[in-house]
Amino acid sequence: MTYPSTEKPPVLAVVGATASGKTALGIMLAQSYGGEVVSADSMQIYKGLDIATAKPTQEEMQGIPHHLISILSPETPCSVADYVEYARKAIAQIHAKGKLPIVVGGTGLYVDSLLDNIQFPDIPSSEALRQQLSEEAAQKGNAVLLERLRQWDPETAARLHANNLRRIIRALEVYQLTGTPLSEYARQSRAVPSPWSITRIGIGFADRQLLYQRIGLRVDQMIEQGLVEEVREEYESGRRRATAAAAIGYKELLPWLEEKASFDTCIAVLKQETCRYAKRQGTWFRRNEQIQWLVRDDIYENVEILEKCQKMIANRTEL
Repeated sequence: MTYPSTEKPPVLAVVGATASGKTALGIMLAQSYGGEVVSADSMQIYKGLDIATAKPTQEEMQGIPHHLISILSPETPCSVADYVEYARKAIAQIHAKGKLPIVVGGTGLYVDSLLDNIQFPDIPSSEALRQQLSEEAAQKGNAVLLERLRQWDPETAARLHANNLRRIIRALEVYQLTGTPLSEYARQSRAVPSPWSITRIGIGFADRQLLYQRIGLRVDQMIEQGLVEEVREEYESGRRRATAAAAIGYKELLPWLEEKASFDTCIAVLKQETCRYAKRQGTWFRRNEQIQWLVRDDIYENVEILEKCQKMIANRTEL
């Protein structure tokens, strides 16, 4: 099937919560339109913990090239700006081959920063200044710092709660070091239009319990595939890497490995935390009016899902 012609190079995106079916849909669309997948997952970019981070297996990929999966060692930091740079290069490589880049993932900040063409200015920082502001907050209260920010950068201050001390300090730090409000940097970061023609498809469920059931089944499948052995191996390695500690599926099993909680209790917590994460993902993506939603409560067959997506793409509006 031919992807609709566009004025700018096309990019297709498939987004949604964990366990919604993004991976399978991305592969089907790649097969249908001659595409390659660019992962937008903050954990899958690291090597290791393949089961915990739900990386697609070679069998599941069905020969479709996948980019930005297992490309970094867990000790290598990867900021949003780093991810966007990696993804832009991958998309350029895919376009150079005459293929369709299909961005697939649930890390909303990564997806939006990439597709909205966010620019990342080199804003200075100062550990000493942050420490000074932290100490001042401890002595006088967060509200004092927020009020100061309101005088210098009212737009940023209006979006922050006094409890969000880290972001308050960052906004104060930026202004004190540069004389420019953080809100102005944010406007500048969105000043350059995207170089691509983008179609965004979201997979959602009107009945959230259906998604939660899928999450429960996925966790059970991950256990059958060897999740426990994978986590134990990482734990016993002694590496205690930051990426492992952040991955859902690792930290929830630590109490069992440390004999502080039962296995069943940890699995229940794992399912609960995954559902909470899915809810946060849904909240993030629903705010984006450019996403065309495929509500799959009563859609079970991959063929029907693909056909609906093909109709969305055929009827797309140039963005």
